[in-house]
Amino acid sequence: MDAQELRNKSLDELKEELANLKKEAFNLRFQQATGQIENTAQMRSVKRDAARVKTVLNEKAAIAAVE
Repeated sequence: MDAQELRNKSLDELKEELANLKKEAFNLRFQQATGQIENTAQMRSVKRDAARVKTVLNEKAAIAAVE
């Protein structure tokens, strides 16, 4: 997921994306706890994508506060 793609999305789309990433992170943590996870690098990727979404949301909030 690219930050530029995220900047082109609306606030509602970003919030929905963040919710989906949080659900996916939860499922991956559950898989890891039960020993079923096959690709452990996917956890890192999901965490980073969630952080990117949060960053873009904060950027948009800061821009809205200035205007």
